[in-house]
Amino acid sequence: MFSKILIANRGEIAVRIIRACKEMGVATVAVYSEADREAFHVALADQSYCIGGPEAAESYLNEAQIISAAILAGAQAIHPGYGFLSENPHFSRLCRKNGLVFIGPSPENMERLGDKALLKELIRETGLKVIPGTKAVASAEEAVQAARRIGYPLMLKACAGGGGRGIRLIREEEELEEAYYQASAEALAAFGDGSVYLEKYIFPARHVELQILADEFGNVVCLGDRDYSLQRRNQKLIEETPSPAVDEDSRRRMIELTLEAVKKIGYVGVGTLEFLLDGEGNFWFMEMNVRLQVEHCITEMLTGFDLVKWQIRTAAGIPLNFTQEDIRMKGAAIECRINATSCGTLRMLHVPGGPSVRFDTCLIEGTTVSPYYDSLLGKLAVYARTREEALRKIRASLCELVVEGISTNIEEQLNIVQDERFTSGNYDLTFMGNR
Repeated sequence: MFSKILIANRGEIAVRIIRACKEMGVATVAVYSEADREAFHVALADQSYCIGGPEAAESYLNEAQIISAAILAGAQAIHPGYGFLSENPHFSRLCRKNGLVFIGPSPENMERLGDKALLKELIRETGLKVIPGTKAVASAEEAVQAARRIGYPLMLKACAGGGGRGIRLIREEEELEEAYYQASAEALAAFGDGSVYLEKYIFPARHVELQILADEFGNVVCLGDRDYSLQRRNQKLIEETPSPAVDEDSRRRMIELTLEAVKKIGYVGVGTLEFLLDGEGNFWFMEMNVRLQVEHCITEMLTGFDLVKWQIRTAAGIPLNFTQEDIRMKGAAIECRINATSCGTLRMLHVPGGPSVRFDTCLIEGTTVSPYYDSLLGKLAVYARTREEALRKIRASLCELVVEGISTNIEEQLNIVQDERFTSGNYDLTFMGNR
């Protein structure tokens, strides 16, 4: 096991990783921008280093500064969290070159899975259905030609990263050229990679993903599914597990196929396979995320397995000590993402409590929310024996959560979890007006 890990991230995920490391007896190193000098993750870590200005390109995407900080601190590994450099094979390779372990897939595996055409072919061979699409398109002109073959409407997506950035819905050819340049520029700014690809638009549909964990000895487990169909402009708002749209027979079959796919790929670490579930019950494979997901906490609550600790352990070469038969997925868990809707300074924070209530956050009184980064303040999650009980618990928790000094979406989240469409479980990607 590593004795010291540098966390190349900020906000609530940096706090989450630092806490996991402390429970494992591992020392932690935080990095921060000038805007985050007083941030909670900086105070919580054993050591900390300023790595640049407030813009992400100057700090959290500054590979050389992060590597230098890790070497200076004597860290053996770097945990990238999610976003920023978490899916960057160049950074993973740079870690290896400097004798550091990147807590995530190898650069070769990342590049292989980054080849959308190759990945979809591998997935198709396992029996899973794959959404028709392209590999990275090198120009707007190439995108237009490919779109004519696929047919409209279609989705334009960033090859790197996630979080809804670099995604556009294209309904007709006249929209494509401008959208191509916009999506490419957005992806470049967010992930340092402006490449994009095209994919057939399936509508109406639900987004469902399956969480996997694999070690380097060929052991692979699936820790169930999550439904993240409640989105606005491709940004997730609420997630739940298990998906109320998936019956047990379909879930069992999808888990079997997912395990086969991951073994075929030879993946190591935590990851998710993302699917669109259409109105006829068909699962269409979209992509694989080779990192920890924001919504990992509800899977932890449902199964009892700590994904962050096991991500660290598998990166250290420790085999899984459990099998698929050991995973019990009983009950239901729901997560609401609490986002800032304005900048400001936190004056008062009251966090809800009670059995199986969790709030992963970076907030402490005096925290200043700046305009430089993602608006996510924290994730309020609950677990209960039934979905109905979980719904009551998430409503009560939202009513109890108080954030003063910063405008948030708490009231909107409360309205959603009280909406009959959500409480019935009969919702899809159109819930928030997405078309």
